[in-house]
Amino acid sequence: MFYPLAKIRKSLLGVKPEEALCARRGFQVADANVRDRLELIGETFINGYNAALVDHRAEALTERLDRVTAELRGFAYEGAAMGLMLLDLLIPVGKTRWRSFINGPGDSHRYMMQVGAGWALAKIPASFQKSPAWLDPLLRWLTLDGFGFCRGYYQWQSFIQQRAVPKRLIGYSRRAFDQGLGRSIWFVKGADVESVAITVSKFPTPRHADLWSGIGLASAYAGGASRGALERLQATAKGFMSDLAQGAAFAAQARQRASNVTEHTDLACRVLCGVSSTAAARVTDIAAQRLDRPYTDTSYEAWRAGIRSHFIGIWNRRKQSALLDKPIAEINANAMG
Repeated sequence: MFYPLAKIRKSLLGVKPEEALCARRGFQVADANVRDRLELIGETFINGYNAALVDHRAEALTERLDRVTAELRGFAYEGAAMGLMLLDLLIPVGKTRWRSFINGPGDSHRYMMQVGAGWALAKIPASFQKSPAWLDPLLRWLTLDGFGFCRGYYQWQSFIQQRAVPKRLIGYSRRAFDQGLGRSIWFVKGADVESVAITVSKFPTPRHADLWSGIGLASAYAGGASRGALERLQATAKGFMSDLAQGAAFAAQARQRASNVTEHTDLACRVLCGVSSTAAARVTDIAAQRLDRPYTDTSYEAWRAGIRSHFIGIWNRRKQSALLDKPIAEINANAMG
């Protein structure tokens, strides 16, 4: 009974996989392996999105998404979240598809589900005076992150090259937007560290911290960089190393929650955070436990600030104790004590 409606939905709202091609997007990616990876990520997102349009029933959708290899599965759930949210926004009947899914099969991918919702909101004329109150009380700012990524990915000439900011965004919404925009810079610039750094440098200085945070998240979650490239990335971030680390820690937490931790995420955390991905994810948990309840619109930034502060403390302790030459396991034990 879903086929006729599914055909109409996909015909009107579907996205073709070739939209993820770097050449189609105008991204200049020098490394063929990185290009293939970024395109695969984009294609996985699109397939998840189209899957939600075809059949949004939780059991059927979960079965399709879980066919994706674990390392890429989060991107499929992110795409599905966009599809579910878009259906909720456009179809007046049954506006609980996204909420039902995130509180059910999508719970382990809660970070990616929030971001995916932002992609849908970016497609619908609406006001982002503040984060939508009906979303997760702590993670709801990730919808604005998703909105920022969507704008950077599809309209990079305006939002990255010309550094535009949507006029409808005010207050912290602009900062959350920049966090997502930072993630998109990693894709648009083909994970090329030097190009990424030059791009950020052209933005007004007050925007740098959030951009670097998004870049840290993308480099750790999506991957595409060697240890040497990650070390250069940290060096170019200069005064924003803790923002870079905070983003990487978010990536570690998202992957740990979904049980799809990867070697490239662990490598990024060891370089950008100075600890393993497991320890970096734990930092986010510790910072969250220290937040006041109930959560307010300022809780998310307080959480991020707590994570940044924790890493600054780790680095200071390492310097004071001369731990730089000791095994990483010992560094972790001292830092997480």
